[in-house]
Amino acid sequence: MKNKRRDFLRLSGLIGLSTLLKPIEGLSKDSEVRDMSFMSSGTAGFNMCGYSAPKIDNVRVGVIGVGNRGQAAVYRLSQIENVTLKVLCDVQRDKIDFALKRIKNSGQKPKILTGSEDWKRVCEMNDIDLIYIVTHWALHTPIAEYAMKNGKHVCVEVPAATTVDEAWRLVEASEANKRHCMMLENCCYDFFELLTLNMARQGFFGEIFHCEGAYIHDLKENITRKNFKWHMWRLKENYERKGNLYPTHGLGPVCQIMNINRGDKFDYLVSMSSADFMLGQYVEDLAKKDDFYQPYVGKDYRGNMNTSIIKTQKKKTIMLQHDVTSSRPYSRIHLISGTKGTAQKYPLPDGKESGRIAVDHTGWLPKEEVEKLREKYNPAIIKRIGELARKVGGHGGMDFLMDWRTIDCLRNGLPLDQDVYDAALWSCIFPLSEESIKNRSKSMDIPDFTRGNWKTNTPVDVTLSKGGNTGIKDISKPQKEDFVL
Repeated sequence: MKNKRRDFLRLSGLIGLSTLLKPIEGLSKDSEVRDMSFMSSGTAGFNMCGYSAPKIDNVRVGVIGVGNRGQAAVYRLSQIENVTLKVLCDVQRDKIDFALKRIKNSGQKPKILTGSEDWKRVCEMNDIDLIYIVTHWALHTPIAEYAMKNGKHVCVEVPAATTVDEAWRLVEASEANKRHCMMLENCCYDFFELLTLNMARQGFFGEIFHCEGAYIHDLKENITRKNFKWHMWRLKENYERKGNLYPTHGLGPVCQIMNINRGDKFDYLVSMSSADFMLGQYVEDLAKKDDFYQPYVGKDYRGNMNTSIIKTQKKKTIMLQHDVTSSRPYSRIHLISGTKGTAQKYPLPDGKESGRIAVDHTGWLPKEEVEKLREKYNPAIIKRIGELARKVGGHGGMDFLMDWRTIDCLRNGLPLDQDVYDAALWSCIFPLSEESIKNRSKSMDIPDFTRGNWKTNTPVDVTLSKGGNTGIKDISKPQKEDFVL
């Protein structure tokens, strides 16, 4: 076979492997399903962790997918100096028109493309440095892979991949072409998450041995809203796929804190889901009032709550949950447990800046003590542009922090905070949890996408110890909060 680095199949944990490797509906027809193993036996390619691409003074961007989140991304990017929006590409012209209205006073004059295959044209253009992908999930990997093969850096929405095969394709394309592939995991840039990352880097928590993350968000109305998502793709995902469909919001921040791929790696997971007690009935109730929903009645919907447990090579654990259909208050959890301290965000009793910290079992520190720690450990990126980020918007400002930091790294020739191995690893929990559930919570080996380089890769640094010279346009007033996380 062409690819020698995964030249055998590890027998343990491979029941139903064909399901893991099968692309979901909508993937490019020429997707190649090759021989795979969860744990590679081959030699690593070029190591993209810590890679510094040549500096780009003015980052020329092509945005593919301008519905909902894409519109917000276009606006945010227009507020960063030394960014040129070259192309907006979407099959729905009305979505592009809405995005253009949001940037009408920015001076940006992007080209417009609306053909179903025009994303390929965008990737092939010679005057673009970065492809920013905000489409439905099925196109994330095909576009990202094609873009890197055409010499472009890539930012791709979550999840970056929906199968193990897709995850490997992203890794191989990034390594072969020496192009960044960053998943747009915005929660890594939320304020308390950045605070706890900096605290962990400075040893406040001691040895961290357990973390928790989640995506608990009642989205029944969102995912069933008529034609809100292209061809109702998000609703279809909830009966065509099972397991933790959306693992990265809770997982990304704790992986950075635990130095996953940079000193430790995932070993295996087990996953379990409840039955569906709400979404199916919700769709039935909609169908009683509107025949539009009849094709979605009687489907075997994904269970309300999925819980997955991950064990790392260094015998540490992560608990990860996913629930988008029950009536629970919003929570991403974000819990850090170490030998010297603990931190927890969510639930949020007193606003979005909540976050609790403890140094022993007697209880959480008083709010004034937490504020002192926040002042001491807040990283430079928050101190410098945190308030401006809140004005620009994007889930309280973390989306803008992510975009600004990414552009700043590209302009200064710095490694990105997230690399292709993070994108592949965090995304592959989706199909692996699915396979575990199908087999009575069987443990599933998790691939080492770094192929051994995790042992010497160094931790991510988002403290602005380097770079930080990218400008921001004047924001006179806060923007209306953007779409759901």
